[in-house]
Amino acid sequence: MAALLVALMACGPARAQAPAPDQPERKALRVCQDPNNLPFSNTAAEGIENRIAELFGRELGLPVTYYSFPQRMAFIRNTLRYKLPGADFPCDIVMGVPVGFDQVSVTRPYYRSTYALVFPRGRGLDGVTAASDLQALEPAQRERLRIGVFDRSPASDWLVRHQLVAQGVPYQMLNADPQQYPGEIIEKELVAGRIDAAIVWGPIAGFYARRSPVPMTVLPMASEPGVRFDYQMAMGVRYGEREWKQQVEAIIERRQAEIHAILTEFGVPLVAETAQVAAQR
Repeated sequence: MAALLVALMACGPARAQAPAPDQPERKALRVCQDPNNLPFSNTAAEGIENRIAELFGRELGLPVTYYSFPQRMAFIRNTLRYKLPGADFPCDIVMGVPVGFDQVSVTRPYYRSTYALVFPRGRGLDGVTAASDLQALEPAQRERLRIGVFDRSPASDWLVRHQLVAQGVPYQMLNADPQQYPGEIIEKELVAGRIDAAIVWGPIAGFYARRSPVPMTVLPMASEPGVRFDYQMAMGVRYGEREWKQQVEAIIERRQAEIHAILTEFGVPLVAETAQVAAQR
């Protein structure tokens, strides 16, 4: 997952520039989004990616519009690549994709986060200061432990590696119900006590732990041989739109401080760019 090099543009706010010959002039920053996927996006524009999109809109001197579709299977095909005969594309950018995602032309990354262990305070796990401490619990407590994880996630691999499979409680990540959202594993399951802890993607962990009525502890997890937890996140545009991609990358470069401020405000665990990835792929 190598970072893309950015082509720096002239200093100062970027404005709507002359489009490439095969692209119409931009009248708005048209964003592809999930309508119900906090902390990333929703129809009320309350998510991380909404806030960053508004920052980009101000930088471009353009209004921000959204085209919403549930981020399940075929999200890119139904948003960024969707085009009826004789019509224009409904949106031009996806604000959050992992580096290495091949369905879009991926920009340089704008943050790196990691999975995190989340658990309520005052319910028997207050002595845990790192995920590895779970194995050091008294045998009877460890056997009773219920750790919520999403299926096919690095968390499942971690449970296998550390002989905690019996303690895992699997949840389905790609649910066909558009009203379902990943944060429910904390907001509903963990708060209600149906599980004792959860291992989830860092932005989800930080956001829902902060708004929980029950005080939560969030412990970022480090990658290790065989299990990768930290990933770089970037933005995605259509292949062939080189000038647009360069313009997006230039804004990422210039506004990195503001972007990181938004991420911090939402409680995203950020991994330093110099961090060494220990996982072996």
